[in-house]
Amino acid sequence: MSAALSAAIVAAEMTPSILARKLGVAGKTVDRWLSGERVPHTDTQTRVAEVLKVSADSLWPQAVRSNLKLGADREIVRAYPFRSECPTAVWADLLDGARETILMAGYTSYFIWQDHPKIVDRLRAKAAAGCSIRFLLGDPDSQMTRDREVVEQHPLSVSTRIRITLGHLAKVGPVDGVEARLSDSPAHLSQSVFVFDDQLLYTPHIGDGLGHDSPLMHLRRLGEDGLYDRFVQHAEFLWDRGRPVPIVGAAS
Repeated sequence: MSAALSAAIVAAEMTPSILARKLGVAGKTVDRWLSGERVPHTDTQTRVAEVLKVSADSLWPQAVRSNLKLGADREIVRAYPFRSECPTAVWADLLDGARETILMAGYTSYFIWQDHPKIVDRLRAKAAAGCSIRFLLGDPDSQMTRDREVVEQHPLSVSTRIRITLGHLAKVGPVDGVEARLSDSPAHLSQSVFVFDDQLLYTPHIGDGLGHDSPLMHLRRLGEDGLYDRFVQHAEFLWDRGRPVPIVGAAS
């Protein structure tokens, strides 16, 4: 039996069912963790610890030690062969947990509005609370965007997906703290970086598929000049060279 997990749930003034609901898992899954029948995957251990506001090694010390990383890869929380395999709950936790910075440096970021229907209200509330929200998008009118559309041959074109994102941003603002810029850099088209305070999701785009078909890495900053810092530097480099675009429309 996991006495440490049980004690942490009580200390957090929760019940196993409340924890399961916050994590988006079945109640029986938490029961198996409590009985010691199962130990959650590494990324789930991290999420449980964050929800309970304790350290993962205090809940599963042996499992954490067996997964200990020593080099630069220690900042890698989890890697997925396809972006679509990263649970929407991970994105939701990162979005909701960000307090200072959200930087969405995907070429279209179209998927975020489809996977999180209430994100407009959530982003508006974030901005009102002082969080900086930035969207770096591809230029829908650039030659590079048109070339990519020929490669993808997708009914919902790249330029259309970009404009859909701009349309949703118009619903978020215009408000202080929400900005958008357009980029026509090949380095932007080939890589997406999504930053949420000290965590980020990184996708290198492969072949002619859409973003959800490409790999994804979840990183957490643990020190200077690590993987997290390098990818943030890349995103900020592209942002600095992007062309500001007004977020038109009225908040609603």
